Parts: sequence; C-alpha cells; structure tokens
Amino acid sequence: MTEPLLHLAEAPLWEAARGTGTYEMSTRGRTLQEEGFIHLSLPHQLPGVVRMLYGGDDQDLVVLVVDPDRLADPVRFEAMKPGGEKFPHLYGPLPVSAVVEVRRLDDWYHDRREEDEPQ
Repeated sequence: MTEPLLHLAEAPLWEAARGTGTYEMSTRGRTLQEEGFIHLSLPHQLPGVVRMLYGGDDQDLVVLVVDPDRLADPVRFEAMKPGGEKFPHLYGPLPVSAVVEVRRLDDWYHDRREEDEPQ
C-alpha cells in the first residue's frame, strides 16, 4: 500500500454510507456531485484541514483511512491556488471497501501525539 489518504467525515454520514457501499460527501456540507470530487488529505495535512473546515466544531468527526490501491477512480494532487500546497482529490465516489480504518478524530490526534513523542 502506498501512503494512506485521509478523509474527514461526520460519523452519521459515514454510517449511512456503509449501508449503501459508497460515500459521496466531498467536504463539510458539499457532495461529490456539487464539488466534482471528494477532498482527501495526507496525514500531515489533516490538522490544517480540521482547522480550516471545522474550527472548534470537530465533534462527531471520524478519520477515514483510505487505501489508494483500492480506488477505481483517479486521485489527482491539486493546489487550491497557483503555487499552493497540493491536496489529493478523488474524482468519483469513495467505495466503503477502500476504507481500511475508521478512527474518531480525537483518537487520531491522541495516537499521532504518541507516535511523535521520543521513546
């Protein structure tokens, strides 16, 4: 598996997607159909995405860990503005089968802090 891709999801929306087999929310309040792609991030990009999209309202969020090798649709790395940081975008629905792990956002942060601490 190459580096995992991440997607922030509202827990109830993720649970609903598990019943249909695909997740089609692009970002907070915007669907794949409205945006044209699903916003993803790399692990080091996630904290900035949380701050930008959710501010302090990050309750009930889960981190979907996506195996890019399980995606049928293309992922393109694109900057939001010229010369800006490139983020991965999935140009199609996210199959539930491509999500290899789901973690509460608080747990993700806790585990990342432990990984970063010197042993």
